[in-house]
Amino acid sequence: MDAPIEEPPHLRTLRRLVNALTVVLILGFITIVVVIVMQFARPASTPSGPELPPFTSLPGSESAQAVTYGKDWIAIVTVDEEGNERIRTYGLDGLPRQTIDIEHYE
Repeated sequence: MDAPIEEPPHLRTLRRLVNALTVVLILGFITIVVVIVMQFARPASTPSGPELPPFTSLPGSESAQAVTYGKDWIAIVTVDEEGNERIRTYGLDGLPRQTIDIEHYE
């Protein structure tokens, strides 16, 4: 009966490297799958509009759609219950400067 052939040291090292790479690839794939599943399982958040500066208060039933900060002013795009849109500008001191109604052309 033939004696088993002993594995050369460089071949043993190569086999261990391939096995280690296989384990790392499997763990990486599992991690990616878990992250994707967690992202899709998270409930969708409902947007409540942009965060307004603390000194501003919108009149009536208007809600903010966008906020833009200028050098010495703040512009807030608002919409009311009827769907009318306005641009309200405020100074950095919180005092209203101007209100512009946005007209929609069809």
